[in-house]
Amino acid sequence: MDDVLDKVGERLRHLRTSRGATLADLAAATGISKSTLSRLESGLRKPTLELLLPIARAHRVPLDELVGAPPVGDPRIRPVPVRRNGMTVLPLTQQPGGLQAYKMIIPPRGEPDPRTHTGYEWLYVLSGRLRLVLADHDVVLVAGEAAEFDTRLPHWFGPADDEPVEILSLFGRQGEQMHMRTRRKG
Repeated sequence: MDDVLDKVGERLRHLRTSRGATLADLAAATGISKSTLSRLESGLRKPTLELLLPIARAHRVPLDELVGAPPVGDPRIRPVPVRRNGMTVLPLTQQPGGLQAYKMIIPPRGEPDPRTHTGYEWLYVLSGRLRLVLADHDVVLVAGEAAEFDTRLPHWFGPADDEPVEILSLFGRQGEQMHMRTRRKG
């Protein structure tokens, strides 16, 4: 962090001089004194948001450019399908631990065999019909429907009929609960 802050002064001076602006010009545009701007550029004053935001506005550059934020890499995930117990599972998260997201294509399979384990799961049906056996409940979800549950309860899910079902699954081993917020009608 200190390394990033130490280079802000250089960036500020370079940006100002490359645009042909003087400290007086920048002071007039930002309302920040010339001496404060000079100390920022020389590294004698630590940059703060209170100082950097007006400077970024005056130069019409994003704040990231002033602080030298690291470039954002390609955020796309290119899942590699994994075959597990006849299912096709596509991991949609790259970071280990915490909340994990999966797309699953589940072919027709045998009778429910409920299991338990630590965690919390959220399921969303993309296509087909999903049968969810959860403790004493046996329900069928269709495309567009979701369910969430504590995985310490006996549970099993799979196609409700002879067709595969495609779902999204969010799973947290630590028991995080996923909440979906919707606007109230009316």
